[in-house]
Amino acid sequence: MVHPTARRVALAALQTWREKKDFADRIISRLLSEPALASADRAFAIELFYGVLRNLTLLDFWIALLRPGQLNLDLRDVLRLGLYQLLVIETAEHAAVYETVELAQKRLRSVVNGTLRNAIRRREELQAALVSQPPEVRFSHPRFLIGRWSEQFGAKPSTALCEWNNRRPIIYARINQLKVDPQTFLARYGEAELLPADSSFVKLSSPQEALDRGDCYVQDPSTAVACRLLKPEPGEKILDACAAPGGKTAYLAELMENNGLVVACDRDVDRLSVLEENLARLDVQIAKIVCHDWTKQNVPDEISSAAPFDRILIDAPCSNTGVMRRRVDVRWRRKPTDFVRMQERQVQIIGAVAPLLKRGGTFVYSTCSIESEENEGVVESVLRESPALRQETKQKCLPFVDQFDGAFAVRLRKTE
Repeated sequence: MVHPTARRVALAALQTWREKKDFADRIISRLLSEPALASADRAFAIELFYGVLRNLTLLDFWIALLRPGQLNLDLRDVLRLGLYQLLVIETAEHAAVYETVELAQKRLRSVVNGTLRNAIRRREELQAALVSQPPEVRFSHPRFLIGRWSEQFGAKPSTALCEWNNRRPIIYARINQLKVDPQTFLARYGEAELLPADSSFVKLSSPQEALDRGDCYVQDPSTAVACRLLKPEPGEKILDACAAPGGKTAYLAELMENNGLVVACDRDVDRLSVLEENLARLDVQIAKIVCHDWTKQNVPDEISSAAPFDRILIDAPCSNTGVMRRRVDVRWRRKPTDFVRMQERQVQIIGAVAPLLKRGGTFVYSTCSIESEENEGVVESVLRESPALRQETKQKCLPFVDQFDGAFAVRLRKTE
């Protein structure tokens, strides 16, 4: 039996991602649940897997310079891992070469060894060759995304966005004030660093203990925008239409002081299980969890019996282009046609949900997309079709401006 190592786990994850087209975070989580790796090795496996995914086009460019022609796909994955170590994170050369060679099939080990040692000799040449390459190679993003962003935001912001997406994400956590106040939290977790502009959030490099105790929930500060625009009050009835995995649901309950009702819906049974676990750990006592797909089914009695709602949050399924720093394989999943397709689905969800809002009630539509079709375009479409709705305010977070994940939220009021 082959002994598991960080590099073997990373290679298995890359091969699984390529072959089965599953989500990267699910793949690495599943693989790390099996071998008994030390925490440092687990972290290194994650670094290698996500690092290669962030730099696929760049690594393949170097591979083409070092070894032109067709390559076995498994061999390419091994070379990607080796070159990422040598040329991007600058792992010690002996360890990077020796351990990576050991990953290859025996008949290919001499090829891997020769290619990686050639890369060491040609390091400066390989780095210099990038200068003349287009952004899609230098930053490993699909050309169509860079073109969209350049047209929407400008060339420099587009470059800044690509650079942002390629950084390792900072771990932010929202203090769960249903269980602990910020002062107690900071005293309990000495490494936590309160954000100067938002006393509900902290930077936390090792959040596991606080997570297990329900003292916090890992989420970017930009996720709070939608909940704060909604302005829920204690005693109200709230519908969280697309709730899993539960970060916004829990924050709504906190803002309501665990007083009232939050009906939390999602269409995915597995995600609802995660939602239920998260809400229980965070001591949310006012949530009613319902499985429902707004695009396919009639509204079930569990939801309609609670209507009309005082406020509704629709944190809609979207392209996730605002969170590519965290969801590292999203860039390789998107297609040019996705944004119009997403818009149609988002408008459909709003159309199904809006009738459940009381007259005078408010709802917030939000995404973690930075694409105009999914944000302003959806709002314009909804307002054209629904004269009873009126836009009150909106807020947008752009990574290259605000230094947090991308997000969009708009508050609408039902006047009739």
